[in-house]
Amino acid sequence: MYAAVRRYEGVTDPGEAARRVNEGFVPLMRQIPGFVAYYWIDAGNGVMVSTSIFRDQAGAEQSVSKAADFVRDNLATLLPNRPQVSAGEVVASAS
Repeated sequence: MYAAVRRYEGVTDPGEAARRVNEGFVPLMRQIPGFVAYYWIDAGNGVMVSTSIFRDQAGAEQSVSKAADFVRDNLATLLPNRPQVSAGEVVASAS
């Protein structure tokens, strides 16, 4: 499995960002081949973190690209700063 984590700082309206992500971005993630799970986390103090889990590296990389496009087109005023992005193979897990 592979994961992509994006950390957004300076979020201006976490509630509205969550609504837009849930209604618009989550359906996009589900369409990517190898999709396993997606989480959007309100870490407080204007910080939100997303985690995308995929069966393969290609899916994780595609999620990063789709996220950048979605933020640019739908969330630019709510997420004004570029995210910190980390992606890689999941080497330990529990469920």
